[in-house]
Amino acid sequence: MKPTDSHIHDDDAPDAQRISSKRLMGKVAVITGGARGIGATTAQVFAENGANVVIADLLDELGVSLADSIGGRYIHCDVTKEADVEAAVQLALAWKGQLDIIFNNAGIAGPGGSITKIDMDQVKHIVSVNVNGILHGIKHAARAMMEGRKGGSIICTSSSAAIMGGLGGHAYSLSKEAILGLMKSTACELGMHGIRVNCISPHGVPSEMLVDAYRKFLGKKDMSAKEVGKIVGERGSLLQGRCGSTEDVAQAALFLASDDSGFITGHNLVIDGGYTSASTTMSFIYQ
Repeated sequence: MKPTDSHIHDDDAPDAQRISSKRLMGKVAVITGGARGIGATTAQVFAENGANVVIADLLDELGVSLADSIGGRYIHCDVTKEADVEAAVQLALAWKGQLDIIFNNAGIAGPGGSITKIDMDQVKHIVSVNVNGILHGIKHAARAMMEGRKGGSIICTSSSAAIMGGLGGHAYSLSKEAILGLMKSTACELGMHGIRVNCISPHGVPSEMLVDAYRKFLGKKDMSAKEVGKIVGERGSLLQGRCGSTEDVAQAALFLASDDSGFITGHNLVIDGGYTSASTTMSFIYQ
């Protein structure tokens, strides 16, 4: 019996079929904060799906190594400096002549502590990275996409802390909720140019940034990513025992970057195992 397409494994499929399954074939993407964590995993996933990826980060050694491994490009980029972000976009244009996707992912966790003792200089810094950095990315990506007249996908990293209190420090929560408002307003303007603007809000993903934050807040300098994931899986997810991963977020970014989400804009895709939608403390009533 002749096998159907559903029975053909990727290794056995003809080249044309493998190519057609790559959801970003020929597209050009810029990823800020792309040298490690969520950004690095997303860079790998985008490249595996046919994208040409520019990694923009401050971590030069990691960024160069990753870019070389995926056939991409790397540029040193401080997202608080508008000229740096513009240069990352211009690198994509000089390299491939177009920009189809930007993943505004660079961000920092910021301080915890009481609102009564908050340091306004620290607040200004976290806003300059988490909000202004994304504003710079949207601005210059939109210009390039509008000139290219092919539309595009702009994706911004927010957080579950933007939609539920108690999940981050005050300055961090402020910055991440501001991103949601910026996403919605720019989606309104850029939609007429066929440019989609969306957010991804991860929750409890034990990336380097979250692990560092847990170590600081809990006072455990040797805390591992596995330990952080265990805490999130037990206390911060409806999917008991499971925390999110950088791969989970990367796959969400792939969906929003691809034509599969062609009618989705102004949306916040929350990757949280259902935590911000319901309370786990009352789950005993269903037993």
